[in-house]
Amino acid sequence: MDCEKFDCVADSLYVHIPFCDAKCRYCGFYSEPIKNHNPQRLISAIIAELGQYDSVKSFRTIYIGGGSPSCLPTEQLLRLISEITSWHGLQARESTATMAVLPPKPEEFTIEVNPGQVNKDVLSRLHDCGVNRLSIGAQSFNPAELTFLGRRHSVADISRAVGAAKEAGFENIGVDLIFAIPGSTLESWKHSLHSAIDLGVQHISAYCLTYEEDTPLQKAVATGEVEPVDEETDRAMYETAIDELERAGFKQYEISNFARPGFECKHNLNYWANRSYIGVGPAAGSYWNGKRTLNIANIAKYIEMIEPRRAGNATAESEIPNHLQIACETAVLNLRRRCGIKLEEFKNRTGFDAMKLFTEPIGRYRELGLIEMTDGRLFLTRTALPIADSVLCDFSTV
Repeated sequence: MDCEKFDCVADSLYVHIPFCDAKCRYCGFYSEPIKNHNPQRLISAIIAELGQYDSVKSFRTIYIGGGSPSCLPTEQLLRLISEITSWHGLQARESTATMAVLPPKPEEFTIEVNPGQVNKDVLSRLHDCGVNRLSIGAQSFNPAELTFLGRRHSVADISRAVGAAKEAGFENIGVDLIFAIPGSTLESWKHSLHSAIDLGVQHISAYCLTYEEDTPLQKAVATGEVEPVDEETDRAMYETAIDELERAGFKQYEISNFARPGFECKHNLNYWANRSYIGVGPAAGSYWNGKRTLNIANIAKYIEMIEPRRAGNATAESEIPNHLQIACETAVLNLRRRCGIKLEEFKNRTGFDAMKLFTEPIGRYRELGLIEMTDGRLFLTRTALPIADSVLCDFSTV
């Protein structure tokens, strides 16, 4: 069922929970310590914002991220999930009067969790409420690296969380890892990779550590307190991730993401296809009805703007991209996938012939061996993956 055929069916819902126990020194996402806020009031505002999309009857995927959603009081987290699933079910039932086909239940309902904030009881209750996928923020299996990053969980917490998730009934579990952490080595990175593989999870994300502006880590690098991993080691770690994970049965389907067959993250695939999504919560973005919006990144102001008695919205930024912008956005996002740009699909969705629109960069990068074309697909080569960002820049405008 395509969104173009049924305006009341959105592709994805993202819920941003901007809370954490303590801010990690590398994190550039909007979040604040939960101890400084009233989580019940924020959850009420998020539920109220979701209610503003009463024309939407169904979502293919739902993703609750942050921050750290699992730092919420359990009852507030379950309340949020219950409201989402109840709303989704009610909207679907109401739609039967106007739609010949009942919108399906979400194919995928993901929540991000911190390894040190969950146990079997909490995870069982999440599973019973309809969550069917977990994304566990492990980051590293080396204690010194966790300490450097400012993570509060231990290596043992990661194993316990995965074990508890399996006991709770989860069959789709992902683990996030970070490489190129200052002080790390190729061997310590291999240890993290093999430790994650040995846990028997279905999905592994491997992200290079980035130095986001105004984070404590970025400031430490700027003052010389911290020295980043050199480029040669950084690249070797990425290449090692590809080799080791594929050897273990994980297919690389996006620059930083690997999954066992059938366990690719559908929610993120929707982003990389540049399809519609609705975001609720402080700092959440949406791409809905042809408009991109971004909510205000301030918890107190968000609540004030959204609370039911005000019936307002929390939009801080809004843009309606033109057809050419959409085509460029779609090309950049598609090229993040290993399957790349499917040329016929791209033309049907954007109205542009990618080979004509991007003639110059395609020709240049094909000569350099960084882009290939086969079976109606245009995609990055293995050689291009470590420098993908610089290649993709040339597809962002024409």
